[in-house]
Formats: sequence, C-alpha cells, structure tokens
Amino acid sequence: MPASNRRGFTLLELLIGLAIATLIIAAAYATLFSLNRAHEAASQGMEQRRVLSSTLDMLRRELASLRYFPDDSRLRFVVEDRDYFGKPASTLTFSTLAAPTPAPVSDQLRVRYRIDTSQERLSLTKASRDLLLEGDDPKAYPLLDELEGFLVECSDGNRWLKTWDTELTKAVPKLIRVTIRLREGGQTVAYQATVKPRITSR
Repeated sequence: MPASNRRGFTLLELLIGLAIATLIIAAAYATLFSLNRAHEAASQGMEQRRVLSSTLDMLRRELASLRYFPDDSRLRFVVEDRDYFGKPASTLTFSTLAAPTPAPVSDQLRVRYRIDTSQERLSLTKASRDLLLEGDDPKAYPLLDELEGFLVECSDGNRWLKTWDTELTKAVPKLIRVTIRLREGGQTVAYQATVKPRITSR
C-alpha cells in the first residue's frame, strides 16, 4: 500500500478513545460498587433479623417461665412506660427460670431489658444475675441497635396496659406483649411476641 494511503490516529482521536474507555471503566466500577453495597445491606439486614428472632425467642422463653410470689420482693415484675423523642422505650424487669449453666448458684435469674440512648439512638440491652447473688447491679450488654421502638404491654384480661407493678397488682399479667420496631426499606416494621406466663409462683 502506498505510504500516502496509510493514516495513523490523530491526537484528537486518541483522546476521544481514552475518554470513552474511561467512561466505560467508571460505569463498570459504579455498577460493581452498587452491587457490593446492595449485597452488604442485604447481609446486614439478614443478620439483624437473625438477632431479632433470637431476641424474641429468648424473651418468649423467659417470660413464659417468669417467677412470682407476693411475699418475695426479689420476684417483683415491673414494666415501666418510657419514650425517647416519641419512640417507645419500655423497661422490663422480672425473675425467671435460668438456662442451664456449668455452675449455677440457683435456677433463677433476675433480668432487666431496657433501652440505652447514650449514643443518641435506641439500643436494646439486657442485664441479668443469679437471684441469690448479692452485689452491684450487673453490667448490661447490647442485644439490638438502632431500633425504632421497644414496647412492652400487659393484659389484665380486659385491656392492654403499658405499666405494671406486682407490688400494686399482687398478680402477674395474664398476657405480655413485646413489640420491637425496626427500620427496613425506608419504613418502620413492627415484630411482636405475645406470651402467657406458665409459672407464676415458687
């Protein structure tokens, strides 16, 4: 082929090609980044629901086996109605049968579920200790973070109440309903567990 008919790429053509390649790479990276973020969000959502399910199951077991006797103040059952900027933040304190442990002092636990707002968000915490052990209150540990609400309601057989104290009622509720609210997909979703106590005296 004659030399006059051979034509190389001009600088402008090279720059245009480079720009197109850069756009293609950037679009591919953005797609990969979006897919990775979506995967991480899905994984976090699955883990949160797993922890939520485990927490509700634990509450069901403990409330179903709660212990109460009118003459023993250690077995007092209390629900306090609180809120944090309009979001329910109940406190739940009661005694229950303990899960098997290597060296238990007794078969009963004193537990407290409450909302911690020290990080300016709602985190459900739990503190527990053997009923027969004396000393300072046990340190609470977190169960669920970034909640939209934790609500405990008690039924006396006729209505649902947000507060309960066996020092006043001299009886435990007939039913206990726990509602945990989470933010999912831009909206608040409520998960509930309703429990009928099976053990009410020593």
